[in-house]
Amino acid sequence: MSISELIFFQFEADFVESLRCVPMQVRYKLDTCGVKLKLEHWNKFSQSDRERLVTHPCETPTAIASYRDMVQATVLQYAEKPAKDLPIDANPPWLAVDQIPTDIQTQATKFGTVIALDQWASLAPLERFALCKLSRPGHENRNFRFALREFGLKEGE
Repeated sequence: MSISELIFFQFEADFVESLRCVPMQVRYKLDTCGVKLKLEHWNKFSQSDRERLVTHPCETPTAIASYRDMVQATVLQYAEKPAKDLPIDANPPWLAVDQIPTDIQTQATKFGTVIALDQWASLAPLERFALCKLSRPGHENRNFRFALREFGLKEGE
């Protein structure tokens, strides 16, 4: 799969072409395989390294292990030690369609939005993941409202 065939979120549009920031689909894969990749690592990678991390599959147990190995090998090309491990959540909140995380509802109310359970369930796992990441306490949440609008959860402003 080439990078032009992938779908990126509109709220990522300002950096997708250059991949100067880690896109949500890579962040999703990193959480899936249990690697804490820092922006400092990402910024050292070549464009082809970044594109490979975007396009490489990470869905099956074999692909997840392969992705993890690839990430760590790439980090070691540019750093003296591997990236830190992340605990892998056996039941991540973005895969649960029967409960909306409190942080997401709290953040949504700041923008005058209440997300209904059926709306949450209708989102793709990557969209739910993005909302989880963009609603974390202490995180710069400036793209949260753009994600709400993009995912059809809020009318345009």
